[in-house]
Amino acid sequence: MIQTLNTKLLHQSLQKIVDNKNIFSVAMKVENGTGDISWSGAAGDMNIDSKYFIASVTKMYITVVVMKLIEEDKIALEDLISKHLPDHYCNSLHVLKGVDYSNQLTVKHLISNTSGIPDYFFHKQKNGRTVADELLDGHDKPWPLDKTIDLIKNLKPNFKPGAKAAYSDSNYQLLGKIIEEVTGQPIQEVLKRYIFEPLGLKNTYIYHDPTDTSPAPFYYGAKKLWLPQYMISIAPEGGIVSTVDEMMVFLKAFFTGRFFPVEKLASLKDWKMILPPPGLFLFGIGLEKLWIPWIFSPIKYPGEILGFWGQTGTFAFYNPKTDLFFCGATNQINGKGHRKATGLMLKTIKSML
Repeated sequence: MIQTLNTKLLHQSLQKIVDNKNIFSVAMKVENGTGDISWSGAAGDMNIDSKYFIASVTKMYITVVVMKLIEEDKIALEDLISKHLPDHYCNSLHVLKGVDYSNQLTVKHLISNTSGIPDYFFHKQKNGRTVADELLDGHDKPWPLDKTIDLIKNLKPNFKPGAKAAYSDSNYQLLGKIIEEVTGQPIQEVLKRYIFEPLGLKNTYIYHDPTDTSPAPFYYGAKKLWLPQYMISIAPEGGIVSTVDEMMVFLKAFFTGRFFPVEKLASLKDWKMILPPPGLFLFGIGLEKLWIPWIFSPIKYPGEILGFWGQTGTFAFYNPKTDLFFCGATNQINGKGHRKATGLMLKTIKSML
């Protein structure tokens, strides 16, 4: 294996990503397991020490909490969610074609996106609009769990629990509430106790103050979006702020046994295909896998690329074949940042094979 990264190419690639039309900022860190290969770069409106919303990469942190609670016998994947949630959340939560499946929903259905519960964010309402439409138009508003529950009870579920997978932020709002009920603590305190403090993360936190303007803004096309009220309300599904350095600390801890034995990673690889939006990938138990068809790269096939995407073009992935870890952000909602980040990760992986 080549033991060096082409840092000049990486720097040039980041500069090309920022075109001030579709992507306005980018930060990225690449490191191997031992840390003797390490590179960070940024372009546009970000520096390598910039804070940013990690969006749905937050869900990977929630996976750690769930795994720790399982270890402590406080929760089980097969637990019915009705065991841990107040009745008014569960009643008529999942009614499909006149059949009420609410009492069949489990913790595993939530964390694996196999519940069939519609995504409050992207699911079209009767007026043809989505919550995403309002937010992307710049109308900032909070979306606490009670509001989400009221909305999804009036939406048609996607399928029976466990039938297949469909990405739904609603699942993780419910999962966050379950964690709070089980621990008796707010989610921000739980994350501090299990992750932020043990790893010594000083610049990683749940966004909670609407006057905090330190995170880099994200964009939808050329429109800058600043949605502090919304970001405050979505802690368990996407509310963490971090940096590339501290996300790298977490990412390596996740895959190297700091939180749970490495052997348990296999149990998370219960893959089911997720179709766009937000992109073509496989979803397991609180973990994602990039879908790279072998035919696209038969000579230097990268193997598994495991981790998580965030809706705003954030990413945290590990490639076991090269022992490389990648994390960063493009702060772009429309998918172009995801494609650019995928291309750069694949190019880097192939250079090491």
